[in-house]
Amino acid sequence: MRIVDLASRPDLLDAALNLGDVGGEFIYAGFSGKMITPDRFLRHWSRYFLIALDDDGEPIARALSVPLTYPAEDRHELPSHGWDEAIQWAAQDLMDGRAPDTLCALEVVVAPRMRGTGLSTPMLKALKARADETGLKRLIVSVRPIGKEDEPDALMEDYALRRREDGLLADRWLRTHERLGARLIKVCPFAVTISGSIADWKEWSGVDLVDGDNVIPGGIAPVHANVERDCGVYVEANVWMEHPF
Repeated sequence: MRIVDLASRPDLLDAALNLGDVGGEFIYAGFSGKMITPDRFLRHWSRYFLIALDDDGEPIARALSVPLTYPAEDRHELPSHGWDEAIQWAAQDLMDGRAPDTLCALEVVVAPRMRGTGLSTPMLKALKARADETGLKRLIVSVRPIGKEDEPDALMEDYALRRREDGLLADRWLRTHERLGARLIKVCPFAVTISGSIADWKEWSGVDLVDGDNVIPGGIAPVHANVERDCGVYVEANVWMEHPF
């Protein structure tokens, strides 16, 4: 296996994107999700779009991240709006010409046939190495706990702190970060916020929403819907973690 970036292999973009999504298509339907288009990664952040290739040169995993400035005079702590606001910070810094000092991982996606092989670990290590190579001082992650899909109604404040008998975090994705030395900073309660019509949610999730809370495929929180007002709102909590350098 070897890892390349989009800057050196732009021809791999479509194949890398076809590996799948984190959770579900709906994640990219929010305002921040719409900002991280493939074209923008090609133009602005191609060195931070990493692609793992198997021995035949086929993509088997991707890892996306964006550089940003943190901490700063106007950024004293990691945001409660997690993934959403980190993307906005990166875009603001790009527009303002502010030099970044931090890399924020956005997603790690592994090909279905390679899941369960531990491939996410070298991808995280590669992101950390890329941060170091490009002069950045830290790697932060708004972590989306994988196992939370099985408990969408559980409070993240309780779920994220669960530990196994050996003392490690119970959720396997949180645990992967912990094993690499990352420390849990805090829960970001509004990490991903997405709103849409009942028809939008049908398209994004395949679910016909009803009044109240609705569980959707790939969701780690319910979608709260009001059918009369033709509106469904999804608010997902994540967990901020920081990898040491």
